[in-house]
Amino acid sequence: MNIKTPSSKTLIQSLSGGNQQKVLIGRWLANNPDVLILDEPTRGIDVGAKYEIYTIIADLAKQGKSIIMISSEMGELIGMSDRIMVMCDGRVTGFIDGKDATQENIMELATQFEA
Repeated sequence: MNIKTPSSKTLIQSLSGGNQQKVLIGRWLANNPDVLILDEPTRGIDVGAKYEIYTIIADLAKQGKSIIMISSEMGELIGMSDRIMVMCDGRVTGFIDGKDATQENIMELATQFEA
C-alpha cells in the first residue's frame, strides 16, 4: 500500500490524510471483499496520494473486484468509472457508460429535479 509512517507505533490519526485513507483501504482489503464501496475516497488528500489510491482502485478492478465509488469530483468520476449512476434529490435519474461520460451529460442528469 506504500504507507509512509515515522514508525510502526505511529497512530493512524497522526498520519497524513492520504496515508490514513490507504490504511483504511488496506484494512478493508484484508477481508478480501468482492465488492468495495468507497465514499469520497480522495477527498482532502494531496495529488500524489490521489494517484496512489486511483492505482489501487484500478488494480482491484483488474482483479475482478467490484468497486462502487461515490464521488462529487467530476474528473474523478469521468476518469475512473466504467459506468456512472447519477442521482438528483435522492432518486436515480440515469446511467451513463464511462466511455460516453462528459461533464455536460452528467450535470444534465444531476439537475433533473421533480416538478
